[in-house]
Amino acid sequence: MRAPPHGSRTLDAARTGVPARLAHLLLATLATFGLMFGAAAPARAQTPTIGALLAALPPSVSSKLSDDLRTRLPNVVSGESGKWVRNDGSQLLVKLLVFSNTADPSMADLRSAVLANGGTVYMRFLAVRGLSIMIPATGMIELAKRADVLSISPNRMTTRSFSLLEQSVGLSNGALGVRVSQSGQTYTGLTGAGVGIAILDSGIMRSHENFADSTGATRVKYAVDLTRATDAKLAGVSDWKGGFDTSDAMAPGSAARQNFEEKIKDYDTIEPRVDPYGHGTHVASMAAGRSFQRTPESNGVAIGANLYDVRVLDERGAGSVGDVLAAIDWVIFHARARNIRVMNLSLASDSTESYLTDPLCRAVRSAVAAGITVVVAAGNFGKGAAGNEVLGAIGSPGIEPSVITVGSANSKGTAQRSDDVVNGFSSRGPTRGMWTDPSGVKSRDHALKPDLVAPGNKVLGALAFNESNVFSYLPSAYPALVPAASGTTPLNRLMTLSGTSIAAPVVAGAVALMLEANPGLTPPLIKAILQYTAEPLPFANLVQQGTGLINVDGAVAISRVIRPNLMADVEAGTIAPGASLLVTGKSLPGSRSVPGGAAKWSQMIFAGGNRLFGGDRLFTVYQPAWDHRLSWGGRPLALRTTPQYWPAVAGVNPAGTYVSAFNEERLVAGRLPLFTAGVLSASGLAGKSSLLQRQGLFNLTLSVSQLLLDNKGQVMPSGLALAEGLALAEGLALAEGLALAEGLALAEGLALAEAKLMGQGLALAEGLALAEGLVLAETNVKTGE
Repeated sequence: MRAPPHGSRTLDAARTGVPARLAHLLLATLATFGLMFGAAAPARAQTPTIGALLAALPPSVSSKLSDDLRTRLPNVVSGESGKWVRNDGSQLLVKLLVFSNTADPSMADLRSAVLANGGTVYMRFLAVRGLSIMIPATGMIELAKRADVLSISPNRMTTRSFSLLEQSVGLSNGALGVRVSQSGQTYTGLTGAGVGIAILDSGIMRSHENFADSTGATRVKYAVDLTRATDAKLAGVSDWKGGFDTSDAMAPGSAARQNFEEKIKDYDTIEPRVDPYGHGTHVASMAAGRSFQRTPESNGVAIGANLYDVRVLDERGAGSVGDVLAAIDWVIFHARARNIRVMNLSLASDSTESYLTDPLCRAVRSAVAAGITVVVAAGNFGKGAAGNEVLGAIGSPGIEPSVITVGSANSKGTAQRSDDVVNGFSSRGPTRGMWTDPSGVKSRDHALKPDLVAPGNKVLGALAFNESNVFSYLPSAYPALVPAASGTTPLNRLMTLSGTSIAAPVVAGAVALMLEANPGLTPPLIKAILQYTAEPLPFANLVQQGTGLINVDGAVAISRVIRPNLMADVEAGTIAPGASLLVTGKSLPGSRSVPGGAAKWSQMIFAGGNRLFGGDRLFTVYQPAWDHRLSWGGRPLALRTTPQYWPAVAGVNPAGTYVSAFNEERLVAGRLPLFTAGVLSASGLAGKSSLLQRQGLFNLTLSVSQLLLDNKGQVMPSGLALAEGLALAEGLALAEGLALAEGLALAEGLALAEAKLMGQGLALAEGLALAEGLVLAETNVKTGE
């Protein structure tokens, strides 16, 4: 941690060499003498308000500030204090996330500028080239004028997005080769053994029996607490105090890294129960809970996977974007050393930014580039207050194209898939992130989300207790969540929860099984396999269910025939577009029956934000789109995010293990193909988007899938610019993004399942502007966008 020169003196006093208290005393004395002797002074011009300063900014500078900064700050009154904004009567202070396009990973010049403008730097991030800071609002404007500043966002709030399960996802049937239970202690088939899943949530009660392995030892391998990681508490300075830079570089084995790790360590082996809210424990049990054949049955999906408890939500289920960024950094840093291959975020932020600049989107994009499959809850805003369907309410980082965004399905309490439906509360697409070009013109992303759905209605999972054997907050506040037959001791009690936050870890567990079957799969290929094998539910469209209900059996079946060294080949650049993707002698499997009935695969995927593709060649030959360092989302550009690693140090840092920084570059229209000849374009099958006519974005998933199965898709010959994406033909009532009040814990409808969830305001959407073609060329321009 670094303080300003001269110890605890303020920055201005440090520059003059005058102690802070003496400087203030001199100023007060001079002011008194001026009053006593009636010193004449010229009339002072009135200080411009923050609203006037913001209004005077040119579009090229104003566009760097997020919409909520521009609209919120002029309305902050004297004495008001929130999570990221404070008006103490003398100045307006803000806690921000500032992102840079500098080539210097340390951002030394930018950090100096923060100090020079009266601010404090709390942390520099790894996944994104950015800083967590506190600064006067006037200083924020000065930062925005800098050429090395790309975008500025408030340190917004985040919140949790709120075995029958095994059967309903097509998993528990030994004849299908996924998993079969031999006894309460023994399973054959896939369990996710050895694969690490990081749960970014409110904590995990690791002493719960559902997290034990066959010997009784916990599978929660480590725990860290990153709540308030990016503010004054962890930095060790006074809150809302300017003039400090605590953003130490943290190389492997360094004193700074060891000090940071010790501060956030949250693994108490004497009393290992850490989840005062109770959400993270249930989420973790969906991904990897193991119930040992107790009644009622509460197995999760990857019952042998290792869990990493990365706490980012407090005792009421709220947190900040900065803390989540710090948590993502922690996961990325430790991923290769601890084999963390999956990251689950059952939480959302209220960002209205485009995925290109949104802080959480940029961070999870880097995580994917590092080889981590990121699974995110879509959100629980599918219904308005009046019970009407709300479109366009996917939260961040679920709007990021490279992650797997999961909606919620209702299995109706049966293993049969034929009666499953999409929950009304499950957030719908398209995404509504807004971006502003340097000339001030605003546009929206309008990408297809969610990617698929999974069971998320009244699902039974682990209940957390505190150290005094008292229920955590959720079951205490909502006793109806705890069934009568829900365990006998604090170590095996169960409860039910609903929400996309419960559906997401189901998919995270499925990813762990896929990686156990084939560790060489890349994150975009995993996402494509899950979408391709998903079962379209009747009467639900593309922005309600994505490509359909998860089918673990199908996903594992394809995973097993893919070459096992794919990720290494991609990162080494030793696999060419069109090369065989299959293990020698293997062929691509097709749809087959699963527990709960037949599951007809959708046989399509989403790519490029608003495009549909299908055909066997997606998985029989290598497609450049399966490179996890590439991300593209509906515009005539893609992003390549490349991790850099700390140099190898014997005994401390094996080569290629710990990420030190990321470089992001834009790939623009030109020569780089994303898909090879022979892949089917299915965008045209959906038609021009019309809500009234159920076309395009609003076409039934099952209808588009059937057209693909009937060979109606367009085969793309070599060199053909791919068909354009799905466009909106009419104005629609879409949500403007999740407008969350500061510190608000969102209502999940916890015990109510489909009932009374919070709605959002409606606004008229503009038409969707889509670029044609998917052929891209590399440039050498590095950018953080």
